[in-house]
Amino acid sequence: MSHTPNTAAAQARPELQKALRELVEAGWAGVQLRVNDEAGEWVGSAGVSKLGGHAAPPTDGHFRIGSNTKTFVATLVLQLVADGAIGLDSPVDDHLPEFGLDRRITVRMLLQHTSGLFNYTGEYYEDGTIVPGIPWQGQEWVDNLFHTYPPEELVRLALSKPARFEPGTDWNYSNTNYVLARLLVEKVSGRPFAEEVRRRILSPLGLSGTVVPDASPEIPEPHAHGYYTYEADGEWKTVDVTRANPSWISAAGDMISTTQDLHTFFSALMSGKILAEPLLAEMRSPHPKLDYGLGLFVQKTERGDTVYTHNGGFWGWAALMYSSPDGRTTLTASLTTGDAGIDMAKAAELFGAAQQRLVSEVFCGGDPARPEA
Repeated sequence: MSHTPNTAAAQARPELQKALRELVEAGWAGVQLRVNDEAGEWVGSAGVSKLGGHAAPPTDGHFRIGSNTKTFVATLVLQLVADGAIGLDSPVDDHLPEFGLDRRITVRMLLQHTSGLFNYTGEYYEDGTIVPGIPWQGQEWVDNLFHTYPPEELVRLALSKPARFEPGTDWNYSNTNYVLARLLVEKVSGRPFAEEVRRRILSPLGLSGTVVPDASPEIPEPHAHGYYTYEADGEWKTVDVTRANPSWISAAGDMISTTQDLHTFFSALMSGKILAEPLLAEMRSPHPKLDYGLGLFVQKTERGDTVYTHNGGFWGWAALMYSSPDGRTTLTASLTTGDAGIDMAKAAELFGAAQQRLVSEVFCGGDPARPEA
C-alpha cells in the first residue's frame, strides 16, 4: 500500500488504509482512493497495479470512469440550457429529427432516464426476460474489443426495440439516453462532443488528466490494468482489457480520468461553480423511483446525511465519485478487477460492498451513530 497525504492530520487515517486492505481481501485486484475533507487530503492505494506484479496501483493513475461520464454529459447539456440553446423540457426531436423520436421525449427525460427508450446494452425485465442489445459479455464481447460503434448505430439499435414505457411515466436506467444526449450536444454546438467537453468543462477546470477517447483504445500513463474473466467452452479465461475501444458505451460511460480530476470536477459542480443555482437544483432533484436526478444519484448515508454521487463500472473497472452537498467533502476512487472467476451478480455485490464501506468511513466516520463534525 502507498499513501501520500498532504497534512499530518490526514496522514493519521488508519481507518482508510484498513478499508483499502479489506477491499483487496474481498476480491479487487487494486484500489486507489482520494478523500478530501476537513482533515485535508488523503490519497492511497492497495493491491497490485498489474497481475503478476508487486507494485501498488498509482495514486495518480488514469482509469476508465464508466457511468460517471453521465454526470459530465448532464452538466454539459445543462450549460447549453443555461445559454438558451436547448430547452430542458423541449422535445429532443426538435434537434434530432432524423431518428423519428416520440415527440413527448424531452431533454430532461434523457438526463433523468424517464424517456422509456430501450437500453441498447440490453434490457432485464421484471419477469426475468432478457432482451439482448450489442455484445457486452463473454467471448463475443472480447472478440469485439476493438470494434468501433458509431453512436447513431447504437441509437438505431435501441429504436428498433420496443420502448419500456410511455415517455415520462416511469424510470429505467438506459444508456441510450446519454448517447442521444451526446448527439444533441454535437447538433446544437456544431462541434464534436469531445471538443465541447474540453472547451466547456475540462479546460476551464484544468482537468488535464481527463480524456474523452471516442473510439481510441489507449489510456494515458500511469494506470493500473483491468481484467475480464469469463467462461468459454467450459474454461475460465482472463483477458487484459486495459486497452479497449470504448465506443460501445459512448457518452454513457467512455471517459477516462483520475481521482484528482474527479474530485476537482465534482467539488466545483456541487459548490455551484459550474452551474447556476436554479439548474443545479434541477440536477439534484431526484426521481422517486431510484433517487436519480439529472446525471447523478441522491443518496442518504447510514447517518441520514445527503450525499450526491454517480458510479461507473464495466468489465475490468469500477469508479466511485461522492460529494457532500457543499462540495467540501469528496470521495473519488478507482477499483480494478483481477482474475477471480466471478459472475455479474457477484461483481455487483462486491461493488456495492465497496461503496458502502468507503462511504461509511468518509461520510460517517465508520460509525453511523457518530454525530456530524
